[in-house]
Amino acid sequence: MVGNNVSHSNRKTKRKFNVNLFRKKFYWVEEDCWISLNISASGLRTINKIGLDAALKKAAANGYLNA
Repeated sequence: MVGNNVSHSNRKTKRKFNVNLFRKKFYWVEEDCWISLNISASGLRTINKIGLDAALKKAAANGYLNA
């Protein structure tokens, strides 16, 4: 996503809004293994809310996983 930085004098310069991604390791109890995911902060909140297995199934159904 792109937008503008607006200074105090109302001068506008282009900027980018980048996704807040980081690499995180999770222990997947159902498969008894560790997995590494590139995940956003909102994705981490989703995993904390509904659980890893349900979040992976939801991501696979939406086409977000690259196995």
